[in-house]
Amino acid sequence: MSLGITWTTDWIRRTAQVVSEHRVELVTLDREIGDGDHGENLDRGYTAVLAKLDDLPTDAVPGDALKLVATTLISTVGGASGPLVGTAYLKAAAAVGKEPELDGAALVALLTAARDGIVLRGKAEPGDKTMIDAWTPAVDASAAAQADGKSEAEILDAAATAAEQGAKATEPLVARKGRASYLGERAIGHRDPGAQSSSLILRAAADAAADVVGKDA
Repeated sequence: MSLGITWTTDWIRRTAQVVSEHRVELVTLDREIGDGDHGENLDRGYTAVLAKLDDLPTDAVPGDALKLVATTLISTVGGASGPLVGTAYLKAAAAVGKEPELDGAALVALLTAARDGIVLRGKAEPGDKTMIDAWTPAVDASAAAQADGKSEAEILDAAATAAEQGAKATEPLVARKGRASYLGERAIGHRDPGAQSSSLILRAAADAAADVVGKDA
């Protein structure tokens, strides 16, 4: 079953909620190896997104909602996270275009474009202890699930699970990008806040899809 604007807006609302709920955790993670503002910045950004979400036109498609998130985050979120996450949404919006419904292949394209947008903006690679360490396994898992004929909800669940594992796997890494890279081996043992927030965003997408399936069951 393909996913449309209802899923997309629910994903955005769930993301805003989970970012708010985990704001202190994200602040703490970032305080340990960064500026300490990751949770506050994302929370402020998604709060701004929610204020605009109801203004989407009645004929809006998923790409419109994703572009709204992108422009709002880029304009309201400071630090590195606004441009990085905003670019992810912007490239995702471009990848799905004006399609009213997203099938499995479109979801993989969305996630791949989002990851590639972050790479384009931040120049990070897997193993650098950044949000890419959550996004890349998520993209790989989604592609494998889609190739196996899994449903849209299963594709997003696979992506979210891989992102969660990827975020956890940043703990023993030495950071090679961002402020955390200044710490050298002192960053070992700390989870990357961007990878953690990315896993929350992707889990929100999966939960929203599961809810759509549940309502239609």
